[in-house]
Amino acid sequence: MTDETPTLLIVEDDESFSRTLRKSFERRGYMVVSADGPDQMAEVLKIHRPGFAVVDLKLGGASGLGCVSTLRAFDADMNIVVLTGFASIATAVEAIKLGARHYLAKPASTDDIEAAFGKASGDAATPLTSRPTSIKTLEWERIHETLVETDFNISEAARRLGMHRRTLARKLEKRRVT
Repeated sequence: MTDETPTLLIVEDDESFSRTLRKSFERRGYMVVSADGPDQMAEVLKIHRPGFAVVDLKLGGASGLGCVSTLRAFDADMNIVVLTGFASIATAVEAIKLGARHYLAKPASTDDIEAAFGKASGDAATPLTSRPTSIKTLEWERIHETLVETDFNISEAARRLGMHRRTLARKLEKRRVT
């Protein structure tokens, strides 16, 4: 591959999803390197200098937000997209503040991710929706905000939310994330 070949780092702990994403981006001409969490990502960055990164929000027991911060410090010009099944307003805002270019909820296609890399600024023409947020959506966002605050520690999140740990675990199981 030439020096002009874009390098993409995928930080994803779901091996199957990571492999699928890798193959799709390789077909588009990217050189792809991957890591399953922050520690492996640090090792990859010793060898490679990616211009693009796709970071999963939830990496086992770790938060992908820490990876975003590390990647931004490594290269302020890197195009970072956070991809998650735990989409919430709180984590989206934090991801952007930490330096992500965009934040996408799973499932997202390779086209969606590649388009997100190209979004250098916001779009003031984005239509406003008049649909009110449901109670379930507000609850889901609060749960995820608390999970981020507790580094995805379910016991601590349940304590802060004032619910039994098993109740929180059941709620998370109902909206399983891949």
